[in-house]
Amino acid sequence: MRYGDAVKLSTDRIIDAGMATFAEVGYQGLSMRRVAERLDVHAGSLYYHVRNKDALLRLMADRIAQQAYDAGSAALAALPEEAGWRARIEAQVLTLRESIRRHPGGPLLLADSPSMLSPGALSLMERLLETLRDAGVPGEHRVIVADTLLSHVTGFVLQEQSRSPGPAVDRQDVTDLHERFPMTTAEASRHDQDEKFIRSVRLLCSAAQTTIAPGSPRP
Repeated sequence: MRYGDAVKLSTDRIIDAGMATFAEVGYQGLSMRRVAERLDVHAGSLYYHVRNKDALLRLMADRIAQQAYDAGSAALAALPEEAGWRARIEAQVLTLRESIRRHPGGPLLLADSPSMLSPGALSLMERLLETLRDAGVPGEHRVIVADTLLSHVTGFVLQEQSRSPGPAVDRQDVTDLHERFPMTTAEASRHDQDEKFIRSVRLLCSAAQTTIAPGSPRP
């Protein structure tokens, strides 16, 4: 180890190393010692920049959320002026999905980020709430709708990232499953992941639409 390297460290470098370590070993395996080893410095030198593992996780979550927020801002700016609230919701959640998909473990970090009081995650929520308010969704429903949308995105990406090759299934097994569960097996292959995601978001928006009183803005 090189103990004189603390001056070469920065918070950004530590976050980079934390993200790479998290991708390899997950939450339980992440430690300041492992991050220090990746950076080839003494663990104690990290604490000049990041006080502990919880603080590092908060910074990592905030980075992902801020990237998603910036991507959402660009997508919103590209919408035509007459775009309705549904299009604005879709722009935000589509860019959120793409942002967290780029990071192994991204959905786990984002799921915990509100409890970490991550400014980036809170910005995502605040903008969704503003969009829903402008759409006419009543105050008592806004947080539920926004939280449901965010939870849906993180859960959807978590499922995408968790896919692993399963055991081999022979033709007879497939036939038996089709016979026992015809509707489920037929639906499973009908839509690709992108189409399934956008349709699920539109269904959630349709549910939110039912809370909007007549005369409020329409999609």
